[in-house]
Amino acid sequence: MSAVAEKFNELQDLGVEVLSVSVDSPFVHKVWNDNELSKMVNKDIPFPMLSDQDGSIGKKYGIYDEESGVETRGRFIIDPDGIVQGFEVLTPPVGRNVSETIRQIKAYQLVRKTQGGEVTPSGWKPGKKTLKPGPDLVGNVWKEWKVSEAFED
Repeated sequence: MSAVAEKFNELQDLGVEVLSVSVDSPFVHKVWNDNELSKMVNKDIPFPMLSDQDGSIGKKYGIYDEESGVETRGRFIIDPDGIVQGFEVLTPPVGRNVSETIRQIKAYQLVRKTQGGEVTPSGWKPGKKTLKPGPDLVGNVWKEWKVSEAFED
């Protein structure tokens, strides 16, 4: 959460709405923000922390653990039409990479803007080469892959 808070302005510049959801109560969210998160980023968390105490949201996204009553940590990239374009769910000991999330958001936005006329290869970053799907690309991706630096991680 603190890593997302640190990149919040960049996410806002991309038109992204950030929401945090957990089974914790609003009171627990406040205590957590006041006593830990705000100290990590030197300010209050700048996005809503929503309470899903009954796990109904987590159940819809497949991350609610009925047995323990908690939700597995994850992030979901949902497009303006409400369609999940990407998600990542990790076990609690491993943190997510916010920079990778931002890279993916930029890639999804480019694909949406071009209505699928351009797609982004592995490791694509803004300004790097994209692929243009079509009959001419079939069987020739390797040529693009071989000559392009767009595919570097």
